[in-house]
Amino acid sequence: MTTTVSDNWKNTRINIQERDKYLENGRDFIPDAEILTLLEQTPVPEPGRVREILAKSLAVQTLTPGETACLLGVENEDLWREMGEAALKVKKKVYDNRIVTFAPLYLSNFCVNNCMYCGLKNANRQVARKRLSMEEIEIQTRELAGTIGHKRLIVVYGEHPDSDIDYITQSICAIYGVEVKTRKGTGAIRRVNVNAPPFAVSDLRRLQQAGLGTYQVFQETYHHATYKKLHPAGDIKADYAWRAYAMHRAQEAGIDDVGIGVLFGLYDWRFEVLGLIYHALELERRFGIGPHTVSFPRLEPASASRISTSSPYAVNDDDFKKLVTVIRLAVPYTGMIITARESARMREQTLNLGYTQTDASSRIDVGGYSKPAGGQEIHEQQFMLGDTRSLDELIGRFAELGHITSFCTAGYRCGRTGDKIMNLLRSGQEGRFCKLNAVLTFKEWLDDFASESTRKHGERLIKKECLEIKEQLPRFYPKLMEYYGKIDTGARDLYF
Repeated sequence: MTTTVSDNWKNTRINIQERDKYLENGRDFIPDAEILTLLEQTPVPEPGRVREILAKSLAVQTLTPGETACLLGVENEDLWREMGEAALKVKKKVYDNRIVTFAPLYLSNFCVNNCMYCGLKNANRQVARKRLSMEEIEIQTRELAGTIGHKRLIVVYGEHPDSDIDYITQSICAIYGVEVKTRKGTGAIRRVNVNAPPFAVSDLRRLQQAGLGTYQVFQETYHHATYKKLHPAGDIKADYAWRAYAMHRAQEAGIDDVGIGVLFGLYDWRFEVLGLIYHALELERRFGIGPHTVSFPRLEPASASRISTSSPYAVNDDDFKKLVTVIRLAVPYTGMIITARESARMREQTLNLGYTQTDASSRIDVGGYSKPAGGQEIHEQQFMLGDTRSLDELIGRFAELGHITSFCTAGYRCGRTGDKIMNLLRSGQEGRFCKLNAVLTFKEWLDDFASESTRKHGERLIKKECLEIKEQLPRFYPKLMEYYGKIDTGARDLYF
């Protein structure tokens, strides 16, 4: 079914003054011709030049577009392997061996836009439209926080008056208000990130006041002509600049954790990587704060979307691993999100290329977490998932491979956000706080939710982590052990 929305509501969505104030000579910060020239004219780099660039990445310095183009132009497979090894070193320097997990929670699939790649576009009559009530949101949250064991959510909304700023702020408060008894303690969502349409500054201030975590808006494609082709004229989303400057308005509103991303497969992946770099550099230049996260989903089959299965720019697995590598090296401080769009095999193959966040037990149909487990229905969700493993399965596998799952949200509540966390990340200091808190929150989760197999893998890993902390951070070790004992007796949410 389609949804009808008044032109008056649509016409008030875009604040022209807020859109245009950041333009320079009437232009936005993505120079298509310059990017294409870099891709076409940058010569295949010599190994020595590549290693100079890698040294800059290892010093946790953002690469320039020219340096990024050099890495994209590497043809030697041995050099690509060397770049992958450097990407893992960068990740470990900044984030240690931690992986953060979250769940997507779709609250409404009403949308006024008709993006050609999206299964939830307004014109798709096969979609059963639904918006969760506050009571239904609480039911979903109880399942996520009390049964599965998530501590972080990314809540997802379409662009529609029924899921506008009032609904979004109310839903965030409803999620934070849920607390559930677990095996040994209590479960709750401690951080609500938001994937929503671009807003004006006044609405973004309301989001910040509601306790928003990270605010995500993906440009989808940075290539202007492709963007115009995929977003029909007359749609709100057709305005490229309104979307491109969403993060600028967020910073102006006091939201200093922002997430950018691309839907890879809509245009040349190398162009899109450079678009992300230009965006990160623009935020650094304007505000001194780059993106808190960068996401890199690939185009997947979607209901009533021909381009989702026939795009000439579909990204193969080898190129996907390359783009993950280059993003980690080019924006070394940022969190990198790989989603369950990818297969279990691909998520495991890219684990050592530097991503830091991923989802698990994911349901992307509205109200999906209270439905019986089963197969995916393409007409009920935005796209098809590639990895449907449970959070328990994923955590067990990560632990087996030596990666600790962190449920820590302490940094945000201690004020380590924005420019503060950027400085800590660049210096490697944030990883120290997070290593301590990762152990504590992992212990919580194992006690409250883990299967026997996952618990065994997890406890072996915790023992190893505690030994490293004793050697590397001896000053904090006694307090860590004190908190660890308290968690064992049911205390929760203890942190450094």
